[in-house]
Amino acid sequence: MITEAILIAALLDNPVSEACTFNGIPLYGEVEIVESFADIQVQVVDSFPDLRVKTVESFADSCGEWEFVDSFPDFTVEFVSSFGDIKIEFVESFPGRN
Repeated sequence: MITEAILIAALLDNPVSEACTFNGIPLYGEVEIVESFADIQVQVVDSFPDLRVKTVESFADSCGEWEFVDSFPDFTVEFVSSFGDIKIEFVESFPGRN
């Protein structure tokens, strides 16, 4: 019973909106990795992510599809080991909000 309550609380506490945004930033498109001053700090996890991310080579136009670029990104991310703004899990299929 307690485990179910913890799981439900974790799911309700997702920082990724139903519209697949974080603080108004759509979580799909062209993404640049930076060392500081990122739009979003991201923690990579193996379970219970806020967002499942699939890397693509082009047409990153659905929730959780990221195309990594070196310039002119839609948003920037900084990978951190803990206390990220959002937690992501890299997947091969079915990207999107968890």
